[in-house]
Amino acid sequence: MIDPDRPTTPARSPGPPGGPGRVLVLGAGYLAGHIARRLAATGAAVTVSSRRPPATPETGGLRWRPVDVAAPAAVRELLGAERPDAVVAVHGPSDITWCEDHADAALAVHLGGARNLAAALDGRRVLLISTDNVFPGHADSCGESAPCAPANAYGRAKLAAEQALFATGAALALRVSLVYGWDDAGLRPNFLTTAARTLRRGEPLRVPDDHWNTPVLVDDVAAWTTALLGSPHTGTVHLGGPRRVSRVDWARHIARLTGADPGLVVPAPRDSTLYACRPRNACLHSERAARLPELRGLRPLDVLDATRTLLSANPTDPAPFTIDPADPADSTRPADSARKATT
Repeated sequence: MIDPDRPTTPARSPGPPGGPGRVLVLGAGYLAGHIARRLAATGAAVTVSSRRPPATPETGGLRWRPVDVAAPAAVRELLGAERPDAVVAVHGPSDITWCEDHADAALAVHLGGARNLAAALDGRRVLLISTDNVFPGHADSCGESAPCAPANAYGRAKLAAEQALFATGAALALRVSLVYGWDDAGLRPNFLTTAARTLRRGEPLRVPDDHWNTPVLVDDVAAWTTALLGSPHTGTVHLGGPRRVSRVDWARHIARLTGADPGLVVPAPRDSTLYACRPRNACLHSERAARLPELRGLRPLDVLDATRTLLSANPTDPAPFTIDPADPADSTRPADSARKATT
C-alpha cells in the first residue's frame, strides 16, 4: 500500500505560476459547483464534466462536457479532448445512507471512475475530494497519520478511489469533514439548510446526540482545493472545521438563531436514526496544513459563527429539494433518501 503522506516525485505543474491553467472538474453537484466557480474566479479555464448538465447555479456559464466516469474510453476521450493541466475529482454518490444501501453501485462509480481517470492522466495533477468516513470514528478526531478503517460503504469506496489515484504519483486526496452551506436553488440539501427549513416551519427535528462532526463551510473547501491544486503536494491533507460539535447542539444553535423553539430538536441515539451508518466521530484535524505555504491565511470558519452569518443573510427558507437526482454518478442524492436524511 502506498503511504499517502510520503513525499513523491512532484506532479506536473497544473499551470503557469500564479494561475491554475486549464482545469477539469469531474462532478456536477453542490460541492463541485462551488469548486469550479472558485477556480474560474482565479482565471482558470474550467470545464465541468458529468453525465448530465449541471443544474447548480455555481456552474452557470462554465464549459460543460458529458462523460460517464465508469466508461474507460469516455474518460480517455474527455482528457484527450480537453487536455487539462489538472483534474479535480468530485465524482460519485455522496449520500452516505444511499451508499450503504447500494454498496456495490457506490464502489463501482467511485473506484471505477478513479481507475479510469488514473489510466488517462498521463502525469497530470489530480486532486480527489475524499471523506472523514475512511476512519472508524473511535477517536475524537483523526489526523493524516491515523490508520484508515472505513466506517461504512461510502468510506470504503472513497478509500479505494484514493489508492487508485495515489498509484499515479501525482495525486492529492483532500479529506473533508461534513460540508455545509446555503443553497437557494434547493439542489443539494445539507444539515444546515434542512434544519433551518424544518425548524422555521415549527416541526420537530430528530437528530443524534451521540454523533460529532467538525463541519466545514463549502467556501472553505473550494478555497483549499484551489490552493492545493496549484501545489506539488501529494498524499493526503485533512480539512475539518475548528469546532467539534454534535448534531443536536448544532441543531439547537440553528433553532435559537431562527427564533424557533429549541425544544423542537429531539435528541435520539445515532443507531436509531438514519445516521446509524455514520461513524460516532466524523471529525478531522490536519497535521500537515500548518507546514504548507499554499494554505497560509486560509483558516476554516467556526461552524457556529458561520451558521449565524448564513442565517442572518438568508432570513427566509432555502428552496425545497426540487430536481430528480436519478443518477448517483453525478454526486446527487437519490430521490428517496433526499427526503430522509442529510449527509
